[in-house]
Amino acid sequence: MLSNIFYTAKAIIKGGRKYSKINGTVYFRETKNGVLITAKINNLPQAKDKCKGRFFGFHIHEGNSCTGNENDEFANTKSHLNPTNCPHPYHIGDLPPLIENNGYAYMSVLINKFKIKDIIGKTIVIHDMPDDFTTQPSGNSGTKIACGIIK
Repeated sequence: MLSNIFYTAKAIIKGGRKYSKINGTVYFRETKNGVLITAKINNLPQAKDKCKGRFFGFHIHEGNSCTGNENDEFANTKSHLNPTNCPHPYHIGDLPPLIENNGYAYMSVLINKFKIKDIIGKTIVIHDMPDDFTTQPSGNSGTKIACGIIK
């Protein structure tokens, strides 16, 4: 069991209007080899066809608020975090997708593209489609459905 005490930052994830039951936590821990990111997300929309699972785009965005407007309730998350102006999928904010498993997703990955100090105050976003790792600038990952602020 992972404990918050070992993590130096975290984001509490909350779903938007359409998927208000989505909730979870993303933990960030600095290691000598990079930042270990661990996501535990509940109540993701499930695939209707048992032969097709759901993949969700998962990114760190440059904005510092999970607010928005009528057209995009998370508009203030802005774009993927990309201070080095790299093409997608090499933005600092590009992360592996979340894979839904009966409405739950667990993901842990080690990333050496940033330090925790670089992402504090930024947002982490779940999108309703998988990232295609090709389309510029954001991987064609669809609507933002959940968000959290990294603290």
